[in-house]
Amino acid sequence: MQRGSDRLSVHRDEEMKHELRGLLRSGHPTRSAEWHDPEPPAEDDPQIWGGPVVPGSPQASPAAVRQELGRILGRGSFPADPRELSLTLRHRNAPDALVDAVHRLPHKKRYANAAELAEAVVANGR
Repeated sequence: MQRGSDRLSVHRDEEMKHELRGLLRSGHPTRSAEWHDPEPPAEDDPQIWGGPVVPGSPQASPAAVRQELGRILGRGSFPADPRELSLTLRHRNAPDALVDAVHRLPHKKRYANAAELAEAVVANGR
């Protein structure tokens, strides 16, 4: 007895394998009409293939850290001190390295926006 998904017939499975064979062997789209191909990433899309943007990583420029902090925290989190911001980051499931970097900042300082916070995080990480 065969176990597994019975959603498609054996014939349809074979047909789908045949359709994908060229794509899998060549490593690039094989369709003649470009509009079938997926759209390439835009310049301002976040870089997800390199892992999370955290201080100390190769993609951790001040602009990238600012974008990541702004994406996770939003405008409603500011102004705040590092303790409040690290709790918010942890609550919103931010990468641990980013939470720790914010938590290591001087506790008496308050940050008005993500740009100030990113500059402090990058400067403190060096």
